[in-house]
Amino acid sequence: MKNTDTDIMQYLDGMQIINHDIMDNVEKLYNNFDYNIITENDVKIALSKDVLNITDFATLLSPIADKFLEDMAVRAKAETHKHFGNTISVYTPLYIANYCESHCVYCGFNCMNKIHRAKLTLDEIEAELKAIANLGFKEILILTGESRKKSNVEYIGSAVSIAKKYFATIGVEIYPLNSDEYAYLHSLGADYVSVYQETYNHTKYAEQHLRGEKRVFPYRFNAQERALIGGMRGVCFGALLGLDDWRKDAFAVGCHAYLLQKKYPFAEISFSCPRMRPYINNSKNNPRDVHERQLLQVILAYRIFMPYATINISTREQQSFRDGVIGLACNKISAGSKVGVGGHDGEEKGDEQFDISDPRDLQQINSMLEGKGLQPIFTDSQYLVE
Repeated sequence: MKNTDTDIMQYLDGMQIINHDIMDNVEKLYNNFDYNIITENDVKIALSKDVLNITDFATLLSPIADKFLEDMAVRAKAETHKHFGNTISVYTPLYIANYCESHCVYCGFNCMNKIHRAKLTLDEIEAELKAIANLGFKEILILTGESRKKSNVEYIGSAVSIAKKYFATIGVEIYPLNSDEYAYLHSLGADYVSVYQETYNHTKYAEQHLRGEKRVFPYRFNAQERALIGGMRGVCFGALLGLDDWRKDAFAVGCHAYLLQKKYPFAEISFSCPRMRPYINNSKNNPRDVHERQLLQVILAYRIFMPYATINISTREQQSFRDGVIGLACNKISAGSKVGVGGHDGEEKGDEQFDISDPRDLQQINSMLEGKGLQPIFTDSQYLVE
């Protein structure tokens, strides 16, 4: 296992290496981002533009932009309605395993934690997926811990194949793969891939990722591009806000997505904005606080900068905050979330990754959305069969 003695930029055997042009450009932008020199006039100019550039995006993440949060919210709501109308995508996640070979200090699944590990059998996966589909869901996100040994690509592929019988849209949030492996999952029915860089600060990244494949920074960074090369329709980006300077990490996420969109114009881009949540050994990490107003600023900035992108609001967040941002800037929400292994068809079989804050089921989420004049939708695509 790769450990703290190795350079985080050093690839392991079998890891596909692709062009690093986007990573190098994001690193330059990240290092040059000085949000303290931005003025009120810069914010006014940015908000006056129909189309924002990267400099304008940086402006909306600055401390001074906090004074313009109401103006940003008005602009974000208009952009959300323009591109998505009143529709809100609804989905649920399914953790099929929580085995992990990486030692990430902040994660409840990390290999050094003494938790109850579990992996669903294929029969158990089908039972879980069937139970979820019977609730009315048509989009599923399949998740595992970061363990190729316990959750190999063939196992994940089998889960995708089963999911295809019940769901119109299938996403995967797993350890990064090579492009041919993503192509394999896509051939079985997977539509999109979520990969979070966690932090774009190399020093902090090395401090937080002590062992395992996840310690290899560039392999993780380029996962979304490899997924698109493998034929995936969409990719999701995010940083774990609170690991480091949230403004710079949020800026790097936006730059990463923006530059990849320019290179692959037909890719469907998504953002998620998770904050640090309590987890096993939480006290050892000392995360930086990111308050709800600051999280709102990030979400609004994403919407104004890339108005056509999907923005998902996590169950890490309180019910009141989720209700406030959905339809304002976020157009995707989860319901009935379980963050342990299984749990939709009986008891969870493995421990949870982190604490959730919004346990509402699908019916309750639908009622909330309809009460706000929003229309829940359960899939935004359909495969055409000749």
